[in-house]
This record gives sequence, C-alpha cells and structure tokens, in this order.
Amino acid sequence: MPCSVASIQIGAAIAKLLFGRVEPSTLVWLRLALAACVLLVVAMPRLRGRSPRDWAAVTAYGAALAVMNISLYQAIARIPLGTAVTIEFLGPLTVATLGSRRLRDWCWILLAGAGVALLGAAPSDLDPVGVGFAFLAATAWGAYIVLSTHTGRRWTGISGLAVGSTIGTLIATPVMLGAAGWVAPTDVRGLDDPWVWLIGLFVALLSTVVPYSLEMIALRRIPPAVFGILMSLEPAAAAIAGMLVVGEFIGPVEWAAVVCVMVASIGSVRTSHRS
Repeated sequence: MPCSVASIQIGAAIAKLLFGRVEPSTLVWLRLALAACVLLVVAMPRLRGRSPRDWAAVTAYGAALAVMNISLYQAIARIPLGTAVTIEFLGPLTVATLGSRRLRDWCWILLAGAGVALLGAAPSDLDPVGVGFAFLAATAWGAYIVLSTHTGRRWTGISGLAVGSTIGTLIATPVMLGAAGWVAPTDVRGLDDPWVWLIGLFVALLSTVVPYSLEMIALRRIPPAVFGILMSLEPAAAAIAGMLVVGEFIGPVEWAAVVCVMVASIGSVRTSHRS
C-alpha cells in the first residue's frame, strides 16, 4: 500500500504542473484514456458471456473513477494538494468507520472531522469551490473502495480496472468537452502539444495503472474497511509531494489538520486490530 500511496500523490503533483497548459478535466480525460489503452493491452479482458451484474458493477466502478479524479483535479487546481487530499481522505475513513457500531470508532472520525475543520481556521483563505470539489472527491473515493471490491470479485486480474477505466473515459468525455467549450482540441485544450501527451502518459502510469492495479489486488484480500484505514499515509504523502514537486508549503494549522486525520486513521487501525 505505501507504493500505491506514493505513486498516486507524485502523479497528482506532476499533473498539477500541467494545469497552466491544459484544463484539469481535460487532463483527467487524457490520464484515464491513456491508462485504459495500457490496461486493455495488458489485461485483455474477456467481455463475452458477462452477466448484467458484472457490467453493472464495472460501470458503477468506472463512474466512481471518473467522478473521483475529475473532482480531485478540480480541487487541487484551486487549493493545495495536501489540503485537498486531507479533506478527500474523509471518504475512506468514513468507509472504515461505517463498518463498526462502536462509539470509540466514531470518535476517530470525529477527530478526523476536527482536523478538516482546522483547515477552515487556517490564516490563508481556501477557495470554497475547491473545498467543495474535495468533499465530492471524498464521497467518490469512499464509493470507489466499495465498488472496487465488488468489481474485483467479478472480473479476474486487472480486467475490471481496464474496463472500468474505459467506461470512466467515456463518462469524462462530455465533461472534458464542456470544460473546453466544445471546441477543437487544437484550440484551447492543449492536446495539440506532444509534451502534454508524454506527461499525461507518465501521470496515467503513476496515478492510475500502478496504484489502482495494486489496490484492486489488495481489495480482493482485505475488507474495504481495513483498506480504508490502511490509506492513512495519503494526506501526509500529498503534502510532501506538493512541497517537493509543486512548491506548495502548508502552514502549521494545515499540518495539524493532517496529523489529526492520520492519528484518527492509526487509531482506527489499532482498534480494529484489537478487535
């Protein structure tokens, strides 16, 4: 899981460097499309003989992928990467907490919520639209964890990820075209730049092919709740990637928020382990 965490956040930080050349939703579409091409060649999924439930699972999974990535990229275009992922992490933590009815487990999510509330008390004003997109990404991330488990059980290997990425690309296409004003790619979207395609491929490998393949394999072996709390490194990894790659330095209050979320995650892990 640490490999997946580092890969995703470094990819997101590199993607943010391209926002001056290409609109965030367009970059998400490019990332999903390139990742789908790679995964379809590698996985060669079997499509014949699939049941309606197989297609329903992978379609919902692809929709979660598209919404999660579009909303996250729209968020990090407006607020620091570390801040966005700290908010987004409420999704996995909620999945972990919903698996229990014990009061002490809900205390952990309250601590995480307090950490996110600290972000609003930071001296620097956060773009409310960016914060809203981060909360949408949190919801989609929680759905992604649950749907990834269902998809992984119905589609062998990484074939579910390959088909889901293809469906996610189709879902992201009208969003990309709408963000670009429904004009030719050579006009404003930056897709006529070979450098954008090269970096897009690199981001697709770092942020989709490698981590999502690892996560789908992991979710076949561990429950969604455990997976959600094992991702506790995400906020700190995002903050560090933002500093090293993008030059985004968050203040003491933001770091306190990150620590609150991570402590809540570690507390959930320890509580679940004792159980």
